[in-house]
Amino acid sequence: MPSLFVIQGRDQGARFELTDHVVTVGRDASNMVQLHDTEVSRHHVELRWEDGRFCLVDLGSSNGTYVNSHPVRHHPMSSGDRVQLGRTLMIFTGGEEQPLDEGVGGVDIVGRQEAGSRIVKSISQNRGSQILAGAPGPDSPWLARARSNLDVMYHTALAASHTLDIDQLLHRIMELIFEWVEADRGCAMLLNQQSGELTPTVRRDRKSVGVAEKMEISRTILEYVLQHNEGVLTSDARDDERWEAGASIVRLGVREAICVPMQGRYGVVGVIYIDTFTPPGRFVQRPADRFSEEHLKLMVAIGHQAALAVEDTSFYSAMLQAERLAAIGQTIATLSHHIKNILQGIRGGSYLIEEGLKVTDFEVVTKGWAIVERNQERISNLVMDMLSFSKERVPEMVEADINEVVRDVVELMSARAAEAGVQLGCDPAPDLPTLTFDPEAMHRAVLNVVTNALDACEHTDGGRVGVRTEFVADQHVVRIVVDDNGEGIPPEDLSRIFSVFESRKGSRGTGLGLPVSQKILHEHDGDILVESTPGQGSRFSMLLPAALPAAHVAEPSSAPATPNRPTDHGPAARPPRN
Repeated sequence: MPSLFVIQGRDQGARFELTDHVVTVGRDASNMVQLHDTEVSRHHVELRWEDGRFCLVDLGSSNGTYVNSHPVRHHPMSSGDRVQLGRTLMIFTGGEEQPLDEGVGGVDIVGRQEAGSRIVKSISQNRGSQILAGAPGPDSPWLARARSNLDVMYHTALAASHTLDIDQLLHRIMELIFEWVEADRGCAMLLNQQSGELTPTVRRDRKSVGVAEKMEISRTILEYVLQHNEGVLTSDARDDERWEAGASIVRLGVREAICVPMQGRYGVVGVIYIDTFTPPGRFVQRPADRFSEEHLKLMVAIGHQAALAVEDTSFYSAMLQAERLAAIGQTIATLSHHIKNILQGIRGGSYLIEEGLKVTDFEVVTKGWAIVERNQERISNLVMDMLSFSKERVPEMVEADINEVVRDVVELMSARAAEAGVQLGCDPAPDLPTLTFDPEAMHRAVLNVVTNALDACEHTDGGRVGVRTEFVADQHVVRIVVDDNGEGIPPEDLSRIFSVFESRKGSRGTGLGLPVSQKILHEHDGDILVESTPGQGSRFSMLLPAALPAAHVAEPSSAPATPNRPTDHGPAARPPRN
């Protein structure tokens, strides 16, 4: 699906799918794509489907439309094009069909038996720079400089690829620059895309030079770099024709400086500045120049490499923001749907209560109250599941009887089972010792699984749910097994039953019950195994490590402290641990 993805601007992270043949983009709410950018016109551009692809058409905007940094009025779009409207930068994806490269058919990956080649030499990234620095060669100054420049770019590329922290990246790049060139002071500044102002991000001073606490950088040279989008080298500001006599670079006494733009794919993201510094009173005569044109060329390349890394990090952040917004939207939509259904149930019960009170018919009142009470339980369970799933918690480990927890769940659900016409049984293991676990959390974990089993048998003739406990002494595990003869789970759904908001019960399910049960078992270092056959039923096995109280652990006959997970028997779905 063709789309516009905002990577810079107030709407960063937003993705707009182009579902119509004509899509308007602008600041006004009537546009299909609304941008909250004051520099975007009310109706800025249109994307029109023409000859099998989208074309961008400027609608007489005030500030113009740019595609890949070039002003356009009518432009056929290709996937990857960069669209700049005001201060908003977007990436266009999708569009025209791309023909397959005819040469691809000539590439084949052969098996190990067919190829007689062998690996002669290999090298790691860490060894790459050592070889560059120490490689033998002719005693040529040009070759030495080339090797040195390659070594600097190699380290810059490594720094750019190994971190997603922009400040950390710029610190490392400034370190490399100071290793390579005799600069006294340096600063990396990022461009605020909203205000257009440069913000100092990283500063570095050479320790051997007494540098003032405050570093003053000429606005003249910064504006020149941004306006011309080119790096500059000055060895004497007073003799440089580019600077006027009253320019700040001259007034500050800057004699030697290099300033380069951080030019990426989508524009300038900042600048890198270095200079030489002579404290007041110590200047006697003009020292030899430290910076050369070769330094400037390499600084431009370093600035470009840094800009690409900054853009990649910003793009990654925008993608994360888009994913967060999508997750929040999904959560709100799902919960709103469940809460709406519950409120409708409460409203229906309240209506029956009100009508029963009007005619003093307590049978109707009782029926209405039963509906209200049932929906109160549903909203209580929803809230408890949300709280359980939304935060990490350490189980409150106390001595308790797991059989008692299971019996309490079965007793609690007996009325529900009778109402649904499902037989609910309990078979606790008689030899189960007292364990250490969180009884409240395990109660909710078992309750959710039993509730699911009852729902699965609700439309089954002779529905039956059995809950039993087993103590596997040799594996030091307690197994809580919930069997049902309900509708079963299709094989394609087994991998999704522990995903949040995945429910096969329609409006009756929240999609939180099984994920919460799994989370509680994981917090106890346990797990849930599932076996199911469509049309025959399901078996949920909750595995709880048999953590004995301290008094029992001290006994010589006690089992090892580290539990072993039991071997799976039959087709089982073991969800991946988070």
